[in-house]
Amino acid sequence: MKKSLSVIIPNFNGKTLLEEYLPHTLTALENAGVISEIIVVDDASTDESVSFLGKHYPTVRVIQNPVNKGFSYSCNRGIYAARHELLFFLNTDVKLTPDYFDKQWKYFEKEDTFGVMGKILEMDSKKIEVAARALNHIGFKIKTNKLFYQEEKDGYIPTAFLSGANALIDAKKIRTLGGFDEIFSPYYSEDLDLGLRAWRVGWKCYYDHASSCYHRGSYTTKTQCKKNWVKQIYFRNRFMVHAIHLESHYLPFWFVQVLFFEVIPKLLLGQHWYLKSYISFLRQIKAINNSKQRLTFLMKRRNSNVSVFDIQKKVVGELAKKNIIWL
Repeated sequence: MKKSLSVIIPNFNGKTLLEEYLPHTLTALENAGVISEIIVVDDASTDESVSFLGKHYPTVRVIQNPVNKGFSYSCNRGIYAARHELLFFLNTDVKLTPDYFDKQWKYFEKEDTFGVMGKILEMDSKKIEVAARALNHIGFKIKTNKLFYQEEKDGYIPTAFLSGANALIDAKKIRTLGGFDEIFSPYYSEDLDLGLRAWRVGWKCYYDHASSCYHRGSYTTKTQCKKNWVKQIYFRNRFMVHAIHLESHYLPFWFVQVLFFEVIPKLLLGQHWYLKSYISFLRQIKAINNSKQRLTFLMKRRNSNVSVFDIQKKVVGELAKKNIIWL
């Protein structure tokens, strides 16, 4: 059964990307044959994104952030402005295929479906860039680098989380979770955190291999200073995911593991940005604890006691019954 759909596109200086890929989004929506809308949340762009949309796509709803606030904040503005049953989060640099949504409606016939994503292919090589993800761990460190898929058309393949670049999500459920956690601003790991929260309150995330889209790639400035700053944010946010989702009795052991097997070795190698990342994480402890408490409250309200390690077991347990291809 098809449902109405709001497409939410966070944008920062993406005029050229909108010009190139927005027509493909409109085609996919037209082919889906559902009531829909497109919301572009502009994150204080300094290019001509807003004027371009007003001139060429007057039916697109544009929400403007007065200052640049990052991915989570922009998505959340779209979440609470959206009018429809399903929300589709789409990056500006992603090209949808004409039939992208065709195979995804069936997942929402299940009451416990949080969301579904399709496969992401590299724009030029056509290689699979993102598929379903399984969790694994080294000690108390959670890893999400195991990609897999199943070619059978009728399978329901679980994934540990949904990519924020192409996630189709139940609107009521994501609002129940409070949207994306803005402590991860400006970007990185907010989609991982969201998926883990969904699983932990008792919902499921799925991957559909028959749904394809193409990713153009990062526009990040390639200066060394910028690279180190981006890495600093990335690892800070990974630390925050662990602090939120590891159960309290595991956290002292995780802190020891991080300090002696990551922070100190990287300092000895002269990678001082890693220490800055760790210090930045420690400065967020109060906000992290607030996020952890909100999740704990919601889990209790829904009578759920799923741990992050339980998610790993649930996903792997489902895979044992299927013909899986690992990437």
